[in-house]
Amino acid sequence: MTQDLTLANAKLILKDEVIIGSLSLRDAEIVAIDTGAAVPTGALDCEGDYLCPGLIELHTDNLERHISPRPKVSWPHGPAILAHDRELAGCGITTVFDAMRVGSISSSKARHAKYAREVSHALLALRAQGVLKISHYLHLRAEICSETLPAELAEFTRDDRIGIVSLMDHTPGQRQFRDLEKMKAYVMGKHNMSAADFAKHIADLQNLQAQFGAAHEAAAVAFGKALGAVLASHDDTTAGQVATSARHGVAMAEFPTTVEAAQACRNNNIAIIMGAPNLVRGGSHSGNVAAGDLADRDLLDILSSDYVPAALLMSAVQLGETWGDMARGIATVTAAPANHVGLTDRGVLEVGKRADVVRFKPLDGITSIRQVWSKAHQIA
Repeated sequence: MTQDLTLANAKLILKDEVIIGSLSLRDAEIVAIDTGAAVPTGALDCEGDYLCPGLIELHTDNLERHISPRPKVSWPHGPAILAHDRELAGCGITTVFDAMRVGSISSSKARHAKYAREVSHALLALRAQGVLKISHYLHLRAEICSETLPAELAEFTRDDRIGIVSLMDHTPGQRQFRDLEKMKAYVMGKHNMSAADFAKHIADLQNLQAQFGAAHEAAAVAFGKALGAVLASHDDTTAGQVATSARHGVAMAEFPTTVEAAQACRNNNIAIIMGAPNLVRGGSHSGNVAAGDLADRDLLDILSSDYVPAALLMSAVQLGETWGDMARGIATVTAAPANHVGLTDRGVLEVGKRADVVRFKPLDGITSIRQVWSKAHQIA
């Protein structure tokens, strides 16, 4: 069905500038961009609000939260996926790479059960039925420190819309968990562990890494390349770890934990992804480098909502205000992620691109999303 819509009298956030103008949408595409505050007959008056491209989220754990809303509680996958889809739409996210852990641990009190293949089947089935509001791809988080990674990876094929494979190594004592005291507080609270349980948990994970680490890392890299997915590293801490990532062909670094690692990523032409919650809160909840510090050093390319979907637009606007360049700030959640995962049909307000559009208005530190369109159809 043809969908014609003109959004007028808006601040249009284009690739390199913000202008006052109107945006015309037809048949899922942007067909015209005009300057000026005029509101043609039949157009929607945006009353001076901002219009930006639909947000592109590369790494969010939000689906896992809906599938398991409480520890040891499983929610039916279909309703969980629909709730996740609607939540992201309401946050202005029109394209998402749903992060799912691959690689399980059954021999520890803090066990990680297998779930990615089953949830992916449900997600793709709902997509085929046309009931999802936004565009979904898969981001497989390959857990190096696990017991079953190669077998779980083998269950996926090119038909599964896998856009990203990230190399995750949560072995205690390095990367995200190099501060064992912070890890202790997090893990013991989450899994109701005693000090003895935690000590055994640390030993178990370190033994898994020693036994399987090298083989699992090689398997994940080979799998990602075979499927044509973008490779990402996770929680790089040292220049040496970044050098290893570069040798693997990693194109994006998720949440480097130090300035040293971020600078090494820049030197190796690896895009730097930081967490939107880190930026909004003013620091990392794990005690790692602050996203704002990297932004000040020009060592931040892409923002990810990570565990708070509503933080994505909020953080991009915050960056735009900090940098004095709203187009640059918004690009960290639109053009930059699109470019780094090869989505050439979206991420910018340009004639011929997908009509994924967000209308928003900053209000005293709050970013109020007014309306969201995906392929010219209003979804929020």
